[in-house]
Amino acid sequence: MIKVNGQELETVNEISLEEFLVNKGYLVERVVVELNGEIIPKAQFNQTNIKDGDSLEVISFVGGG
Repeated sequence: MIKVNGQELETVNEISLEEFLVNKGYLVERVVVELNGEIIPKAQFNQTNIKDGDSLEVISFVGGG
């Protein structure tokens, strides 16, 4: 189980952060992610794996005016 923005989600397998974000419908180029209290640079999304017990905060940027 992982926690995303305070909500617990069931996890099946270890997955890359980028794959997780895409699967959940996030636009990777428009988010900032904190994994277990540490900001993850976008360049590392594909090399960073999410595993059971991890905690994510995902912040999406929305344009408008």
